[in-house]
Amino acid sequence: MSPMRRRASRRLLLLLAAAPLLLCDPSLGASDAPPADATPGLSPALHIGEGTVARRQVVAVSRDVEVAGEALADVVALNGGVIVRGRVAGDVLALGGDVRLAGGSRVEGDVFALGGEVEAAPGAWIGGRTVSHPSLSRAWITLLEGPSLGLPASSPVVLGAKLALLCGWLALALVLFATSGREVVATAESVAGDPFRNFVVGLTAVLAMVLTALLLTSLAGGVLALPLLFLVVFVALLLKLWGMVAVFHAIGAWAGRRLLRLRLVPLNALTLGLLLLGVVKLLPWVGLWAWTAATFIGVGAALTTKLGRSEPWLQTA
Repeated sequence: MSPMRRRASRRLLLLLAAAPLLLCDPSLGASDAPPADATPGLSPALHIGEGTVARRQVVAVSRDVEVAGEALADVVALNGGVIVRGRVAGDVLALGGDVRLAGGSRVEGDVFALGGEVEAAPGAWIGGRTVSHPSLSRAWITLLEGPSLGLPASSPVVLGAKLALLCGWLALALVLFATSGREVVATAESVAGDPFRNFVVGLTAVLAMVLTALLLTSLAGGVLALPLLFLVVFVALLLKLWGMVAVFHAIGAWAGRRLLRLRLVPLNALTLGLLLLGVVKLLPWVGLWAWTAATFIGVGAALTTKLGRSEPWLQTA
């Protein structure tokens, strides 16, 4: 990556965190006039009119971006689309929307549409790569690795997505501890006590649920398959969320005893474990495999402990 691109990436990472402020910055020369082909259901588009020059990155959240003038840096839409009628000197990225290039438009960098399509009219010019993933979920913060999406693993978009996902995990962990803290700790004790067994149980359970979902979609009718699929997805999601919070606690408690020589209170242990796994998650590929293994262990522990209640799943007479 060239020094100019590295500087642009660092600025974009900071600007993603301050996106609401940027949208209101009058120095961008943007207006809220909706274009004719704006995405329905979103806020009025961020409009850079003809004759207007945006010298810094343009970032829009839950709205489209229309560039009729000139943007000298990257143009990003999170949960929205990008419409280019003028010139963009940097990259164009739409997460959860389409990228439309009008005839005579010019993009000197790369064009990415993650969760949307790239539509280039005759006469449009793209200087870099064009990457489109129409089937990608709009929940862009669940992106795991950049290379599979045409982005480098150190991309600020991928790193920002991972950081946002960690914040979501922290919020979920606080809710679970406030409502079922004792049960979560019991599941964490199972994680620490027999991680290999829980890994095998979790891997088997995940494969069984995936095969069940595939079987339902291929054999059952639409009316019958939909509620059953919803049940399978709900159970899988519940086990994953519960199990991962337990894994956070188990790792934090272990690190507190071995590294800090302290017996941490449950919430502190949870936070420490999340931070440690969060650092690992930022590593290319290593983070993906580590979190995959942690998911299997967590799912297995959630099943073997019956969500921390340590009761048999089937009662005998």
